Amino acid sequence: MHPAAAAIRKPSSSSSTLTSSSTLTSSSTRPSAGLYLSRTASFNLLASITLAFLAGSSAPTPLYALYQSLWGLSPVMITVVFGVYALAVLTGLLFAGRLSDHVGRRPVLIAATLAQAMTMLLFATAASAAGLVLARIIQGLITGAALSAVGAAMIDLNKSRGTTANAVAPAFGSAAGGIVAGFFVQFLPAPTHLIYAALAAVFLAQAVGLKFMKEPIAPIPGAWKSLRPQIALPSAAREPLFLALPVLIAVWALGGLYASLGPMLARGMLDSNAPLLGGLALFVLAASGGIAVLLLPRLEAQKMMALGAASLLAGTGLAVLALIHGEVALFFLGTAIAGVGFGTGFQGAVRTVVSVAAPHERAGTLSIVFIVSYIALGAPAIIAGAMVRHAGLLATARVFGLVVMALAAAALIAGVLTSSYRARAPAAAPRC
Repeated sequence: MHPAAAAIRKPSSSSSTLTSSSTLTSSSTRPSAGLYLSRTASFNLLASITLAFLAGSSAPTPLYALYQSLWGLSPVMITVVFGVYALAVLTGLLFAGRLSDHVGRRPVLIAATLAQAMTMLLFATAASAAGLVLARIIQGLITGAALSAVGAAMIDLNKSRGTTANAVAPAFGSAAGGIVAGFFVQFLPAPTHLIYAALAAVFLAQAVGLKFMKEPIAPIPGAWKSLRPQIALPSAAREPLFLALPVLIAVWALGGLYASLGPMLARGMLDSNAPLLGGLALFVLAASGGIAVLLLPRLEAQKMMALGAASLLAGTGLAVLALIHGEVALFFLGTAIAGVGFGTGFQGAVRTVVSVAAPHERAGTLSIVFIVSYIALGAPAIIAGAMVRHAGLLATARVFGLVVMALAAAALIAGVLTSSYRARAPAAAPRC
């Protein structure tokens, strides 16, 4: 019946009682319309979740030197601690990366933020390398389950801003986690506890905020089936992902090197053991990447990937040259230029691949992008840890720098060849 007719019709006493009862029940079990977050507030909340998750992942970086002195950790063990996190993220993506496409974004994210808050307690109470590894594994599993859900939710709310935020938020989160944790360790008490307590409070606040966010998509059947590991890439996204592979691998291999061995490189070049310096190299890399993406929001995805590859090639080359000659200023200049490539390369890759996916394919597609990224993040870090034992820290960094440069050069060549092919294709097509 039309609402106007319902307003004219006088209800009977029984129907009136029933109506008022059902209204009370409804209002007591869900927020009223006025209590829901706006789309802008919801988007900002989701971006803050990505920031916090990535900050949590880089927070242990400045503490590695402290853990070394407390527990006698070797460089190999440090890269293992970092590498198991990346592999755990990969596992989480494989098993739960598509879950939010079926049950909705909110349930996955509420569970993930609450679980992440509990994981911070594991970090704070870790008393050995085994406890640290266990906390990193659980953190990685939760992050893997949440990353594709939060990334897809931001695209659901605003496709253009969401794609940008998916590249900017991880960069700023990684940068903030490293430098803030370094500040906590150097200037505040309880260095192995306070930073984790602060992060736990942030995750709990975000879980509360998610309760008041509207679900951006309608759930669809198949939740249990989605937990079965499956690399399901939409056909439209296959060619874009193939073209983006060299950039993705180069970007995250460099990120893994800075996150695992960067603290030792920075402190060695600056001849200081200050914990704040432990996160400085990663901060410069990630922050310059985030700023570059913010300054270039309208640049086409292909051009952004090309800029990323060129910046990676030039910046990593300068950083390697600085390591050879011991030039601190040149090292951080090269790191900043490589950071521009880190941000724009990843942003261009995400926009190229995810923009062609349908709404209920976005989380799955993003999960595959993150799977590639975290393999490139974790595997080189573990290999670097093994190389340090035999070749030394500086030699290992130089070798990995050259590998990143080779991948960046391959990405540039692939981009030029693809652009040339596409430019010739319309001319070769028969006219109607």
